[in-house]
Amino acid sequence: METLSVKLPDIGEGVTQAEIVEWHVAIGDTIEEDATLVSVMTDKATVDIPSLYSGTVRWLAGDVGETLAIGADLVRIATDRGAPGEQPPNVELSSQDAIVKLAAVPVPASEPAATSSSRSMHILSVRLPDVGEGVTEAELVEWHVQVGDLVREDDVLAAVMTDKATVEIPSLYTGKVTALGGQIGEVLAVGANLVLIETTDGLSDDEASRTPAAPSEEETFELKQSAKEPPTRAAPTTNASGRPIHARPPRPEGTEVLASPSVRARARDGGIDLRQVGGSGPAGRIIHSDLDVLFAVPADPSTQLGSGSARRVRTGVEEIKVVGMRRKIAERMAIANSRIPHITVVEEVDVTALEDLREKLNAGRGERPKLTVLPFVTAVLARAFIDHPEMNAHFDDDAGVVHRHEAAHLGIATMTDAGLVVPVFRHAEAAGLFETASEISRLSSVARNGKASRDELSGSTFTITSLGRLGAIATTPIINHPEIAILGINKMAVRPMWDGTQFQPRKMMNISASFDHRVIDGMDAALFVQKVKSLLETPALIFVDL
Repeated sequence: METLSVKLPDIGEGVTQAEIVEWHVAIGDTIEEDATLVSVMTDKATVDIPSLYSGTVRWLAGDVGETLAIGADLVRIATDRGAPGEQPPNVELSSQDAIVKLAAVPVPASEPAATSSSRSMHILSVRLPDVGEGVTEAELVEWHVQVGDLVREDDVLAAVMTDKATVEIPSLYTGKVTALGGQIGEVLAVGANLVLIETTDGLSDDEASRTPAAPSEEETFELKQSAKEPPTRAAPTTNASGRPIHARPPRPEGTEVLASPSVRARARDGGIDLRQVGGSGPAGRIIHSDLDVLFAVPADPSTQLGSGSARRVRTGVEEIKVVGMRRKIAERMAIANSRIPHITVVEEVDVTALEDLREKLNAGRGERPKLTVLPFVTAVLARAFIDHPEMNAHFDDDAGVVHRHEAAHLGIATMTDAGLVVPVFRHAEAAGLFETASEISRLSSVARNGKASRDELSGSTFTITSLGRLGAIATTPIINHPEIAILGINKMAVRPMWDGTQFQPRKMMNISASFDHRVIDGMDAALFVQKVKSLLETPALIFVDL
């Protein structure tokens, strides 16, 4: 049995890194060759990475949201199917790895002993390992065990942190915890004793004779017994918010209250002084369950708004990590909004004639796909680009060059469970209405299912965004960088419109178009919007070769 690495493969031309978006396995899982290990994402393409071996998962490279370089170790698998003589790479973990499992240092198994002395109980130390290049110390952030606990080999003992990396330290032995190396918040040097375990594991008679049964007083480290019982809570008193609080437990003068940022924020929002709250976590650490006890008790009625109010004050805060597709969307939107000075033009369009034409075409469509407004909009844009080629373009602001495109490759903004993606309908200028409807339907389907290819999600020259029936009266769409413009389609409504002699019910729809004001002037933007408006209001012009 040997341990082999599955590395992050080259998943696209020019791609140098990828983000972990979903793990399909966990440490300890038994897997088969070709089983999916993890999903990673680069740009807007999500790729499933399969296993190269059958075996047991021993190590994962990081947490969801981490970015790994191409060629980096992704998963390590214990297998007996590797190439003869192949050795697993000795990879040192970076301090930037987010949450990783450190592999246990192997201890040679002892031979069955002929005497009982080789199986006698002895105390072994689990030391703080080297958790990253250049790292000399780490802070204890969480204990997963306490004195007296029975642990197995590979059980997590503690979590330590260096810089911004949190690392879980596993046990090297099976046995009973007899001492802990410090309290939460303490900083330990690499190589310091972390936990003492009473065990029969791992030593021959000769080795056992060299191992002390208990830590010597001359050793330079000091092992502190963890608190046997959580701090005793005093009788509740009342804070300024009218809620009961716990009396302050004994703490050395100047000692900081131990609590996570989310606990501190929740207490602050609820008007609770953490200095007066007893913590039930390790070393008196205040955790969310301590606050739950306080918030479960109603505040003094005299402090509530209104004598008869039955409303509860909600103070919870949910932390949601922005990862995967959501992170990519955030990055692209931030780039577009910070680099592009937008100008937005909103216009009202009478689409009564277009709707009449659409209904007639759908009535005779047979087996062809149903037409929505969108195929007409793509046809209108392809026609409008003939007179306004400056809109179907990219602006390379670093080089100061505008690239005008003859082909109309239209991005269709599509909402998916993972967030907004923009599949690309290519060569809209050459497609008929029903052909357009079929292709847009296909692209939307693969995008929502997460099956869109990299080519299907890149290369747009102009983008269309629509909220459909949920759309507003007007929107201010953000340009899909490096494009120069974007068109937003708003909801349609029947409104009374004055025809010169009387009011007539007309089907009206607003359009909102945003432009890069660095290369598009207000007049050019207005002329383009009027061109789009005239084509939508007189759809016959779409099909006339002027």
